[in-house]
Amino acid sequence: MAIQSSRTERATGSLLRRVLRVAAWLLFAFIVFATLSPIDLRPVSLLPVNLERAAAFAVLGVVFALAYPRHMVLVAGLIAVTAVGLEVLQILGPGRHGRLLDLLVKAAGGLFGIAMALVLHRVRQSRISPEPR
Repeated sequence: MAIQSSRTERATGSLLRRVLRVAAWLLFAFIVFATLSPIDLRPVSLLPVNLERAAAFAVLGVVFALAYPRHMVLVAGLIAVTAVGLEVLQILGPGRHGRLLDLLVKAAGGLFGIAMALVLHRVRQSRISPEPR
């Protein structure tokens, strides 16, 4: 029974990781579109703009970190490069502007999301295998 349970847990974890990876890349594409599209095509929320940026990148950080738990350095690099790249691309676009503050807000939100994913992972691990006393 224990072997069957272990296989089921691995299969479930593998499926969840695949779903998270697809979700991470879809979210990445959505953020790129929302950031670089003309203003009239951008989604609108009721949040203050910096909170919106930070929240979007925090969710991106969480999803990527959960999807690629063994690659935290690469995930952090992807978040940082994405924040820089999007701001640089906005400078090149007509009627758009890239700002250092926007870059910092996005990067901070992404890193916060990664940190939250690490906390979730540690909590999950502690529930699965409690430390011996």
